[in-house]
This record gives sequence, C-alpha cells and structure tokens, in this order.
Amino acid sequence: MKSTIATTQNSLSLPWKTGVALWVLNAAFNLVLRKDGTVNRGLLKLVDLRRQPSSEPINGVKTYDVVVDPTRKLWFRVFVPTQYAVEEVPVMVFFPGGGYVAMSPDSKMYDDVCRRFARELPAVVVSVDYRLAPEHRHPAQHDDGLDVLKFLDNEDSRSKWLPENANVSRCFIAGDSAGGNMTHNVFQRASQFKFKQLQIIGLVAIQPFFGGEERTDTEIRLDGSVPILSLKQTDFFWNAFLPPGDPYKRDHPVINVSGPNGVDISGIDFPPTLVVVAGFDILRDWQIRYYQWLKKFGKDAYVVDYPNMFHDFFLFPEVPESDQLISHVKDFIHKVFIK
Repeated sequence: MKSTIATTQNSLSLPWKTGVALWVLNAAFNLVLRKDGTVNRGLLKLVDLRRQPSSEPINGVKTYDVVVDPTRKLWFRVFVPTQYAVEEVPVMVFFPGGGYVAMSPDSKMYDDVCRRFARELPAVVVSVDYRLAPEHRHPAQHDDGLDVLKFLDNEDSRSKWLPENANVSRCFIAGDSAGGNMTHNVFQRASQFKFKQLQIIGLVAIQPFFGGEERTDTEIRLDGSVPILSLKQTDFFWNAFLPPGDPYKRDHPVINVSGPNGVDISGIDFPPTLVVVAGFDILRDWQIRYYQWLKKFGKDAYVVDYPNMFHDFFLFPEVPESDQLISHVKDFIHKVFIK
C-alpha cells in the first residue's frame, strides 16, 4: 500500500443532499454545545437518530448489544456478517467519533457504517459505547476502551458473545475523529497489558482528533469555511474532555500525541497503522504530523489522502469517496490479516 499526500483543491464540491445534511448536523452541534461547557443531552436525543439491534440480518449483517459493566453503562454492539459464518474473520474493535461528547454505536450513522465494514471487509465489528464528556472526563474513555479489550480477551466472555469464526488473535482497532484518537491511545495502553488470546495486529485511524496549543495552517485557513468542525467546536470538545485544572491543556500527551509531552513509542511494538486524512478537514495538519511521527519512530504506517473531502466524509454513503475508504480499509486489513 502506497502513501501519498495530495494537493487540495481550492473549493469543496458536494452533492446537494450531503450539503444539506452537513448544514443540519453542524447547526445541531452548535445548539447542543452550551456556553457553560455542558451538553444539552435532551436536544441531542432529538437530532441523534438511534437504531435498535437486529437479530434478523439486514443487508447480510445481524447485530446485538453486549453489556460489559452496567454500573458505568459500558456496552458494545456486535455486527456479524452472516454470509461468512464459516470462514475465519478478524475482529474490528471500533470507536465512534463525536468529539468525546456525543454519538454512540446505536447512532444511525455509526450503525450504518459498522454494518458496511462487517459486510464488506468482512469482519466481526465490535462498536464501543464509551463514556462521554463532560459528565465523564479523561481517562474514563480510554479506561472503557481498554476494559472492552480485556472483556474480549476473557475466554468465557468471548465464547458467549462472539461467533466462533471471530478470531481475536487477529484484532484491529479502528475509529474516526475522537474514535481515531481512541485508536492510538487505547492501543498505547493495551501494549502494556499481557493479553491471553487477543492480539492487536493493526490500527485504522480515520481522520483522528488530535490537537495542541499551536494553531496549525489548516486550522487557521479552513476555520469557518468547511462543513464540519470549527476551532470553537474543537476547543469546546477538549475543554470538556480534560479534567479541570489540567496543566498540559491542549498539549496533553493524549491530545498532542506527537508534541512536546508525547509518549516515547520507540520501545512499543506498534502494529501497521493506516491514517486517513482529508483536504477540507481542519485537523489535517495534526493527522499528517501523526503519520510522520510514526514513520520517524520506524513504525509501519500508511496514509490515505482524500484531498477533496471533509471531516468524517465516509459517514455519508452518497459520496463516492465513502466507498473508496471502505475499499482502502479492506485492502489494508486483508494485507495485514494474511501475513
């Protein structure tokens, strides 16, 4: 798989349906993010459409929910491709985006895309409902992510809740936006834990949500001119995510992972990592820095660039690049899985 960073066009051209959906989504986000740093959960429920699990296959995939810890409402949704019931398939642990303050595995957009991943990769997808900020601040989210991996490593839990053909020794961690941030940070923590069966063999960071005290070129140049994400929103998300009084602020090592306080990963056995970036994403510079940082440490990293797309474009199936991303992820997983 080749890595190429492309040149972005001057303007973003979108199907009208996508443009309208993005305008509504962005307006809704601005309404639910309160000035006092809290989130209007009641209003969010009105705009975040949810989907129930389906034991009967829909488009070749059945789904069900598994509770890990009822005391903190930690659960995940399993997506099982029924046409591959006999063949051994990898497990993809997926962390949905949402700025660490919104969205869930049962949000319609994420139910749809995880269903596509399960069917087309193919893979058994485990989509995690981690706790959200500001009600639950860092490190609650990363605790939840690691605990789901431990749950899947437990033989009793695995045999009860995953199909027999799900191979946890061939496990990928994936996520978009805040979930892409989770992908890196949860793996970094998991690398210090001795699993019995589960083995993480690849990471897929789709437009990961990284940042820092510095304002990068794409943050300054694209702020206010792209359909999803603004500096005002990202600042809100990080303020909601960090514990009050955190001394690092946006240069916290889990935010600015490649920055001055970043963890030395030279001694960590990092698996192959796919980093997805887009031209009209204000986080683009941070994501490219992450890819270059992995390469600097000698890690097996690849970047796929969609120069004419926006943040989280792959959640909109009417955009042709959405299918292309699924194909790129499929190629990456196939390459790593058969090694």
